Amino acid sequence: MSTAIHLALTEIWRNRGRFLLFSMVVALITLLVLFIAALGEGLGAGNREYLEKLNADLIAYQDTARLSIASSRIGCEKRRSIRSLEGVRDAGAVGFSSASILLAGEPETLDISLIGVEPGKPGEPPVVRGRGLLRSGADEAILDRTVAAVTNLRVGDRVTLRTTQGNENEFYTLEVIGISDSRKYSLRPSVIVPIVTWDKVRPQAGKPTGEANPACNVVAVQLEDPSEVESMGQFLEARVDRIEVVDRQTAYENTPGYSEQQATLNTQNGFALLIGALVIGGFFQIQTMQKVPQIGMLKAIGTPNSIVATATIIQIIAITVLGVLVGSLVTMGVALVFPANIPIVFELRSGAMAVGSILLIGPIGGLVSIRYSLRVEPLTALGLD
Repeated sequence: MSTAIHLALTEIWRNRGRFLLFSMVVALITLLVLFIAALGEGLGAGNREYLEKLNADLIAYQDTARLSIASSRIGCEKRRSIRSLEGVRDAGAVGFSSASILLAGEPETLDISLIGVEPGKPGEPPVVRGRGLLRSGADEAILDRTVAAVTNLRVGDRVTLRTTQGNENEFYTLEVIGISDSRKYSLRPSVIVPIVTWDKVRPQAGKPTGEANPACNVVAVQLEDPSEVESMGQFLEARVDRIEVVDRQTAYENTPGYSEQQATLNTQNGFALLIGALVIGGFFQIQTMQKVPQIGMLKAIGTPNSIVATATIIQIIAITVLGVLVGSLVTMGVALVFPANIPIVFELRSGAMAVGSILLIGPIGGLVSIRYSLRVEPLTALGLD
């Protein structure tokens, strides 16, 4: 083993320029794979974050909506019926729409998801600064972390929303009373407002009706026993007419484009890993072909195939690890300068899987060169046959 390590490291040192250059190629492959993984996490989180973090066990839709939040409408009476059923701890209306925030001193606006909730009910996110919502018709709002970072708004400031109602733009000024963690929905950061305020502010064909208990898109349901999600879903559908009830994961997986988006990004990631394996394999194959005489000399003086193979494996692992390390450090540095509104999220789990995959494809890609080195005949390599 010590002989193999000596041979591997000595060759790397004597050809350090060549090996360093290839380590940078591996670093670029690592950078690409990590960014594709982060993009997948960011886009996925941008679609599912609010629903995934929802403080509810089940989500009720209108039965004809086919799990489309935009197409679902649930009225006040059904919300009350759901809330009154045995096994339901609480239920809250949740409405989704869009709006724009006017940025102070800037011609651009920030597009956001406008989410209406019942104060103190499931659907309202916990705040990390400030306080929660108090009244259903209050002109107040909770900003998610991304909105606060982009707009520099703080608790106590006032935010102006622009929506289209009828044929005109309408402007509403709300007081920022809290900041929550990141709660993106439909790839946009969120502003959470009381449900009556949401019904007044949201884009609509005409002027707001000013209903005290407006219809919502879905109902967030908390259960007395969260372990009974499946049976309670069936129970709710049986007891309340014309609703469809699913868990949170099913809900966000059925948001428009979510599954297709993730499948596309996973395919890109797979192709990036395949290209990485081919590049690494090709480099070490060329490297092995260039040193056939040296391998032949080693075998001629009695060096066993196991040492030749082990030395090659050590080189592959060393170069791959160095490239992955450099690529990971560069990725971490680049991630620090990305704006908060760009949907790239570096998660430990997905990052570790990406790095592990690259570390695995290095030796796999080098198997061809190992096989080639084992087949070198000493006399032929030295030109004596």
